[in-house]
Amino acid sequence: MFRGANAINLDAKGRLAMPARYRDRLLGACGGQLVATIALEDRCLWIYPQAEWDEIEETLGNLPNINPQVKRMQRLLIGNANDIELDSNGRFVVPPLLREYAGLEKKVMLVGQVNKFELWSEDAWEATTSAYLNEVQDVGAMPTELHTLRL
Repeated sequence: MFRGANAINLDAKGRLAMPARYRDRLLGACGGQLVATIALEDRCLWIYPQAEWDEIEETLGNLPNINPQVKRMQRLLIGNANDIELDSNGRFVVPPLLREYAGLEKKVMLVGQVNKFELWSEDAWEATTSAYLNEVQDVGAMPTELHTLRL
């Protein structure tokens, strides 16, 4: 389970260090093998442990691609997927095309999302978080599924 937001710096080669609190879990669960792809709703990246990604890819691959919406989803998620690996120092390289898509420069945010991570530019993360906080203040606009959530 991954949670929390982590401010990280990308180096000149597009590498970032996975926070220590996640490294051991990732090495144990997937040998440090990860898959990065574009997110569908926001200009950020989704980063999955290999086993989590394998389930998604299998599900998508088994859908009938004669359906244009399925084909679009396959092209976006699978077509943009890149294998990445933690090195001996717990770092990984974010592929250039994915960095460009998400607008990643030096300051980035790695955000745990239970079964995956999101990787955001720091500016985009702050703007999105601010917008979300403004929206949640209107409790009536929240989905009914969240009305019973005990916080």
